[in-house]
This record gives sequence, C-alpha cells and structure tokens, in this order.
Amino acid sequence: MSEKNVYSLSLSARATLDLHSLNNEGGEGNQIQTRMVDIVAGDGKLHNVNAISGDMFKHIQAEHFYHVARDGADLPLCAACQVFDANRISADAEFMAQIADKSDAEAIDLMLKACALDDIEGNLLTGEGRSTPRKSVVEFGWVVGVPEVTTTDSYFHVKYARDRGIAAEEDEAARQANLEQRIFHRPASSGVYAVVNHYEIARIGYNDIAQHYALDNEARAARYRALLESVLYTFIQPKGAMRAAQMPHIVAFEGVLSYTTQVLPAPTVSPLNAEYAEEIEGVTQALNGLHPGNRRLRAVVTRPFNSLAGFADVMRELVETTAPYTLAV
Repeated sequence: MSEKNVYSLSLSARATLDLHSLNNEGGEGNQIQTRMVDIVAGDGKLHNVNAISGDMFKHIQAEHFYHVARDGADLPLCAACQVFDANRISADAEFMAQIADKSDAEAIDLMLKACALDDIEGNLLTGEGRSTPRKSVVEFGWVVGVPEVTTTDSYFHVKYARDRGIAAEEDEAARQANLEQRIFHRPASSGVYAVVNHYEIARIGYNDIAQHYALDNEARAARYRALLESVLYTFIQPKGAMRAAQMPHIVAFEGVLSYTTQVLPAPTVSPLNAEYAEEIEGVTQALNGLHPGNRRLRAVVTRPFNSLAGFADVMRELVETTAPYTLAV
C-alpha cells in the first residue's frame, strides 16, 4: 500500500467510562471534590457536568510517549526527560548552558535535535534573559461528560486504625488517635464523555522561528509513529488520579478520526453534539470539493470506528501506511 503524508490529524469520539476519579479539584474536610464544569450542550441549554481536564489527558499521552520513545523506538531524550522531569529540557543544566549564547532560532534547533519529547509536547525555554517558546504538536480539549448520560456520586469509606499493640505507657490522646475510625467520602463518576484532540503532524521537527526542519524525514517519521502509538495507548490505559482503587471501566469508545493530506486542518466537531459524525462528514465533503484530488489522495480522509478495537485498527493502519507531511521551506 502506498504511503500518504499527513498534514493534520483530529479525533472526535465518545468514551464510556464507569466508576472513575481521574481528575479532582482537591478536598474539603473529609470530602474529595471532583471536577465539574458548566457547558452549553447540543440542545442549547446550560449543564453542569463532570469533566477531566485536557491537562490530565495530555500528561497521560506524554507519559506513554516517553515510554515508547525510551524503551520502544529509541528516540533521543534530554537528560531531564530521561527521568520524566515535568520541566523537561529546561531542567537540563548542561543543555541550558549550551544555548546560553545562542539565538532563539538556534536554541530551538538544538532542542528539536536533542529531545523528541520536547519536540512533540512543547516547552518554554527559560533562563537568564531567555523566554523561548516551543508550541506543542499535541492539542487536547477537556474530556467532558455528555449531559443526561453522565453522573457523579460520593461514596462513604472508613479507614480503620490499628487497635492492637498500644504501649501501656502511651498517653490517652495517642491511644484514642490509634483507635479512631477515619471517615471520608470519595467521588466516582460514570457516563459518556466527549473527546476532542488535534495533532499538528507537519510541525514534528519543525522550527517555527527559523521556518525550517531541524530533522531529516527519517527522524520525523520515527517520532510520528511514536506519537500515534502514544495516542492509542492514552485511550487503552487512561492514567490519572485514584487508579489504585478506582481504575476506570472502559465500556465503549466510538468516533471519527480525520486527517488531511494537503495543507488544511483536519475537521473536528464536539461529540457534545449528537450529530457530530454527520457534521464531520459534511465538512469533509465540502473541503474535498474545495481541494479536489484523486480518490487515493483525497485532501481529507475520515475513518469512523465503533469500538476500542476499531480505533486500534485505524491507528495501526496509520502507523503502517502514513508519514508526516513536509512543509515547503
């Protein structure tokens, strides 16, 4: 099968997750508070629903990319990213000293060559007199509960302290502290969640300041394949808070993956709109009318799926048959 070059890739999907607590706002007293947001859904009405932040899902994807890059694809990682430091290359003292007298364009070139994780996830190079941004290739929206089919409840838990072996000389306050039952309330959410992601594939290895690629096509293709794998693993294993006792039940995953083979954005419509798949298909037909091509190389390609297995198959096909688009430089 001939290879297609992907400029832009988008994912619009509905994920059914049960009894999870992936993203919380904190605690008040003995009550853990889950994250709730106000939205206007496809019915045009205001709703308050459970949601998981895009920051959380981007961190999940970044961690999967880190493991693929380090142990699977053998991609370059800076010293900080080799230990998954949240500050990434900005915490690599040797690299930051290396770019101290470099221009912003030169610093970005060196960063792109040194670290695949900083290339894909973005960073802000900071230091004395420096604030140089690298925009992320990856864009995650909030994962938002669909009204009427998403709910959150709070469950009662008790942590029992040890009631044996209390030393005779221990004071009464310590004795009571050891005997008391610690009561707390933990949230769990279940429902159908709207997912929207976008990936600027053509920007892999691209220096936005100098307007050129710092990597050759082979290196860019390796990072692209690792990115696709990390996106797949993000929805196979969505990590986050409280997984030790509330690992999410992944019941269903369905949606539309779209990508473009020319310089135009891959369409996405929020699954908060029940007709999102039809809307994406309508936009796709309109864009293909504006950018005609042969059947094999349509400007916009959509791949619907109705299960997690179907999504995995679509991603496998992309890994095997596509490569990152190369911008004119």
